[in-house]
Amino acid sequence: MPTTPEMSMDMTTDATAVGDTGLLDTLQHEVALFARRAEQTRLGGVGQVRNSMDRAAYLLLNRLDKEGPMGVKALAASMGIDSSTVTRQVAPLVDTGLVKRTSHPEDGRAVVLQLSPRGQSRLEEVRASRRQLMAELTHDWEPEEREAFCALLTRFNGALSTRMAAQGAPGPEGQSTS
Repeated sequence: MPTTPEMSMDMTTDATAVGDTGLLDTLQHEVALFARRAEQTRLGGVGQVRNSMDRAAYLLLNRLDKEGPMGVKALAASMGIDSSTVTRQVAPLVDTGLVKRTSHPEDGRAVVLQLSPRGQSRLEEVRASRRQLMAELTHDWEPEEREAFCALLTRFNGALSTRMAAQGAPGPEGQSTS
């Protein structure tokens, strides 16, 4: 949805009404730093580089693990991205044996994508490494602080997804970020 100058001013006025401009400046800066640092490290976890995984690969494998085998269109819809993007992103996962293509159980002509045993093992390895990283980064936080941060980050990601959906743009990884 395109914005007009009037809409932009309304958004600015609304943003200022929501909170202090200085606080919002700090928030946007910290989000930008987080995005850069997360991409630089790929939130690879602790230990060797082998524990890192491309964001797209991680999200695709995670989705297949949580939702089970599905076709490209269903996977794309589930993640809020284009089918051609899923096709492009899943190709190297198939080539490396992390994902396998199988025939649909009810319609043998259709193809479904499924997490392979190797993919499951690799995903668990990356998850464990990322859990360890999260534990190290928040080792001096109280459990309530971890829970609050997780709840607020989940809420923030949901608001971003909702905004993108309202503008007609699919989110980079859909509503669920687990």
